[in-house]
Amino acid sequence: MRSRVIMVLAVMAVLLGTGLLVPTAYAKLSGDDATGGIGGGTTEKVPAPAPTAPPAPTLATAPVSVNFNGQFFGWSLMDRQTGQLSGSKNMTSTSSTESMFKVWIVSDYLRQLDKRKPPADKLKYARSAIRDSDDDAANRLYAAAGGSYRALDNGQPSPVLKRAINICGLKDTKRGNVPGYEGWWSFTRMSPRDAARLGDCIADGKAAGPIWTKWVLDEMAQVRGSVTKQQARSGGGRWGIIDGLPEEITKQGPVAMKNGWTALSYDANWHVSCLAVTDKWSLAVMMRYSIKQPLSYGAKVCASVATQLVTPQPGAALKVPQPVEKL
Repeated sequence: MRSRVIMVLAVMAVLLGTGLLVPTAYAKLSGDDATGGIGGGTTEKVPAPAPTAPPAPTLATAPVSVNFNGQFFGWSLMDRQTGQLSGSKNMTSTSSTESMFKVWIVSDYLRQLDKRKPPADKLKYARSAIRDSDDDAANRLYAAAGGSYRALDNGQPSPVLKRAINICGLKDTKRGNVPGYEGWWSFTRMSPRDAARLGDCIADGKAAGPIWTKWVLDEMAQVRGSVTKQQARSGGGRWGIIDGLPEEITKQGPVAMKNGWTALSYDANWHVSCLAVTDKWSLAVMMRYSIKQPLSYGAKVCASVATQLVTPQPGAALKVPQPVEKL
């Protein structure tokens, strides 16, 4: 009888021991500490992943909607990392460059110098043509670079324009065809996509060459004068695309720019061309609209295009996307 009692107690002890052992083993396998941290129990901690910094804002293709009132409006953006061009449906149509072309005239003159030092007056003209959009300075450099106002080669472009087309790979650019102004550099007809190519050509060194490219870009970054600072033969040109860029983009590095603008009597339109370029992108906006509206109207259109192409858009995560008609 006594031996039977002892056997029963032994069996119960085994069963009770197993019942206590199984939850403890399971707790350890599942990562929980069955001891509650008492008596040497440990809890394994998995480190949280480090937060990823958001990409720096830039310009990228996006729908652009502008309530434009005028004869012509087009834009084009080049991704300078990939060479991809995007823009309005009419980005291959042309309009006159006006003073935007001055940056090519300066670059073309300086590249031809190679390692020769330019005369002090020519360097002064180059600086003034870019920073202050000085017409007389640009004219002098145009002549020094081999340009002419005569009708050459049965209506073909001047040597200065031919080199722009060939060196920068321009596809839609041609000599101006306004009667009485044939051969004038300001009437050069260029498409928005070719203007974006021109910006890339200046920034990558083909336009001014290895010696002078940085100088040209530095001068373009120092364009000065507001849209109201206009004189007969020069004027303030720091407006347009630059006004549409947030500080998060402008603080990344200098923005090189050159605008063109003229109120022309032959068609009673402002001809406005905006160009800006960085190491990441080249953006051009071109338009023609009634001279009854101020130059500031065109400046705001250029700024609006730039703002709409900023990515990521400020507060984009808080906004519900709305359909926008792409121009």
